[in-house]
Amino acid sequence: MNLHQLRFVREAVRQNYNLTDAAKALFTSQPGVSKAIIELEEELGVDIFTRHGKRIRGLTEPGRLVLESVELIMQEIESLKRIGKEYAAHDSGSFTIATTHTQARYMLPKVVQAFMQKFPKVRLSLLQGNPKQIADMVKTGQADLAIATEAIAAIDGLVTLPCYQWEHVLVVPPEHDLLRSKAVSLEEIAGYPLITYDAAFAGRSKIDHAFTLRELKPDVLLEAIDADVIKTYVELGMGVGIIAGMAFDPERDRNLRAIPVGHLFGMNVSRVAVKQGAYLRSYIYTFIELLAPSLSRKMVEAAMRGGENYEL
Repeated sequence: MNLHQLRFVREAVRQNYNLTDAAKALFTSQPGVSKAIIELEEELGVDIFTRHGKRIRGLTEPGRLVLESVELIMQEIESLKRIGKEYAAHDSGSFTIATTHTQARYMLPKVVQAFMQKFPKVRLSLLQGNPKQIADMVKTGQADLAIATEAIAAIDGLVTLPCYQWEHVLVVPPEHDLLRSKAVSLEEIAGYPLITYDAAFAGRSKIDHAFTLRELKPDVLLEAIDADVIKTYVELGMGVGIIAGMAFDPERDRNLRAIPVGHLFGMNVSRVAVKQGAYLRSYIYTFIELLAPSLSRKMVEAAMRGGENYEL
């Protein structure tokens, strides 16, 4: 048994069981990949893949267990490589963050700026997506950590820790009638066309749940993944908007007014997530602490050892 065989098995699955594509991805030959997999199966005494003729079609039941072990072994190999690289260069390397648009646009700029001042040799990349997409990026090794709302806490294979709490705000034009309300209600909001987030983003589930509990069906005119888009259409007078409080800036959004509505939709928690069992370079711990000063390296390491999601 050797590492090449394990890489071939993993890549065959990643390439949807196409051995030709797997061979290209690993810069080797298709017959070589096929032979190595067969030799591994013979050594283990089980078929890893189901076959139709010479073509593999999927994983057998023991093959699924083999793949889980292969993934763990390859993860440890990658961790060993990272350890070597870190001790060779403490303050340089690459760092990839997967996050949503709201976090990237409104919460991360100051943190990223402070981080780059401390580690100017680190090449930082930002990937964007919805919570499920960014969680998958971390699980597959495309990203070192993810930052999103509490939705990522429910995804297996990740360890998540709370960064900060925030509430939604209602955004309206400067002379809107709702600004005269002493305590805006769900019934009042439901009286206007609503512009808010897509279902996968920024606590939208809490918004829907609140209306459902009151048996209200607001007229959702437009859904977006970007708070700036929501604010643009509110400025055009097309409806009222609900966005994350962090996305409202009184200086930049001078044509709008914000009404806090945490009392209607509850508080939200943004979380940082890392892959369970992953090796984190020292500057990643620094970034996490810059993002949330309460999350010391000791606390993050303890969470990763325990494989738990921490709460505020």
